[in-house]
Amino acid sequence: MLLLRNLLYWLLLCLITPPMFLFLFPPALLFPNGAGKMGRLWALTLLWMLKNIIGLKYRVIGRENIPAGPAIICSKHQSGWETLALQEIFPLHVYVAKRELFKLPFFGWGLKLTKAIGIDRSNSAEASRQLMEQGIARRNEGLWIAIFPEGTRMPPGERGKYRYGGARMAKMFEMDLVPVALNSGEFWPRNSFMKYPGEITVIIGQPIAHNSGTPEEMMKRCEHWIEEQQSQISGVGPCAKSPKAV
Repeated sequence: MLLLRNLLYWLLLCLITPPMFLFLFPPALLFPNGAGKMGRLWALTLLWMLKNIIGLKYRVIGRENIPAGPAIICSKHQSGWETLALQEIFPLHVYVAKRELFKLPFFGWGLKLTKAIGIDRSNSAEASRQLMEQGIARRNEGLWIAIFPEGTRMPPGERGKYRYGGARMAKMFEMDLVPVALNSGEFWPRNSFMKYPGEITVIIGQPIAHNSGTPEEMMKRCEHWIEEQQSQISGVGPCAKSPKAV
């Protein structure tokens, strides 16, 4: 039965994505951030499908920590799920993504249309320049910025190297860092066809002020908080490495 529900999810995804991508063009040309709003609608549609077809829900702890003004979302990255859910949880924002993703049909094209910040990860100096140049442009448009500081999806229970780019942007743009922990990989494994029913937990921490230290100090605080929360919410999903006893 779960396999059939996943097949239905993927079938609907393939059917709705091309026409929704085509709908991005008029808003992108006619309205400020119009493509971003249409992209958000696509994400919300997929979240509805995950909830009602797969049975994959989520809960958020710490919504009161979301600041009133634009900030930089600094999130754990375990699956594709958070690229959808963060759009429902937070105000309109753009992602920092590797530039190669822009070449992917529909998803990558949509990312580019929604003004995602594309960086060349093979060239660290160029990536830093792209991050700062495009980031200030998005900030000036009133958009939030979302970044995955480990740079790639990490399997549940594992920690990648936290890069300082998000904290550097926070300092330069005077935007606070908002740390986010989650356990999505235990229900939607990396590169997996199958998604599993259950409840993902998302925890939003108190913002780290942009003037509260050096970029290195700020990111260390962010990393420590995220990983501490990960230890509290890990091990509960069907794809967890070491399930917690219930």
